[in-house]
Amino acid sequence: MNALPAIAFFEPRIPNNTGNAIRTSAVTGSPLRLIEPLGFDLSEPKLRRAGLDYHDLATVTVHPSLDAMLEEFPEARVFAFTGRGETRYTDVTYEPTDILLFGPEPTGLPDAVLAHPRITAWVRIPMLPGRRSLNLSNSAAIAAYEAARQAGFDGHV
Repeated sequence: MNALPAIAFFEPRIPNNTGNAIRTSAVTGSPLRLIEPLGFDLSEPKLRRAGLDYHDLATVTVHPSLDAMLEEFPEARVFAFTGRGETRYTDVTYEPTDILLFGPEPTGLPDAVLAHPRITAWVRIPMLPGRRSLNLSNSAAIAAYEAARQAGFDGHV
């Protein structure tokens, strides 16, 4: 099975979304990286309930900061998912070492993160005009499954 890019949540605030992302990690094989501070405790019942019994099947790592995470992956390309991006997520050819970076609810990635020198590109998921955003965990699932599709769903049934 080909490895898939990592999903990274920058300072996530809603436990249910992170729980859902744990399920996405478990079923796709995409590692989930959480960048502190978290807006919840990882033992919260809402997070556990949203993740169902997938917690042991997912790869979840908590990083103290964005820079700390990026230091661990010096060669990784980092795609910042933002409504301000002009590149569609389907126009990127994903590599297993990529990091798909998503911002906190409801603000998205702050300007300082979007301007970080390690950001490879700003990427958007198209939606109808006048809509503010997709749900965080849904956005991560859309991106993870595009990467899996590009990899031919290798190892998936």
